[in-house]
Amino acid sequence: MPRPDKFGFVADENFDFAVVKRLREEGHLVLAIAESFSSISDPQVLQIAVDREAVLLTEDKDFGELVHRLRMPHCGNLLVRLFNVDSLEKAKRISSVIGNRHEELINNFSVLTNEQLRIRLAK
Repeated sequence: MPRPDKFGFVADENFDFAVVKRLREEGHLVLAIAESFSSISDPQVLQIAVDREAVLLTEDKDFGELVHRLRMPHCGNLLVRLFNVDSLEKAKRISSVIGNRHEELINNFSVLTNEQLRIRLAK
């Protein structure tokens, strides 16, 4: 049983809430920044994910710079770059990736596009 202060995922402030809702319905622990920490900086969001040992869910490419160029610690990032996809389809695709590849998302930087999931292994 996870500790109450631990979450499997942290959803960035502007992350599609339909995805958050679906993941919660499936039993995943998801902290939505928009619900609890509105208007905080990207480094603060990343730190919250680290503190909770959670994979960050985001649609913001700026986290790539924080992780790769600035080498900020993280526990995994899933950057979602799905275009011309409605919220329900987006939720379905992300749920599928998490269900099938969750272990690979941990501590790595992953990008989900319309065509594929790319996982950049942590160094």
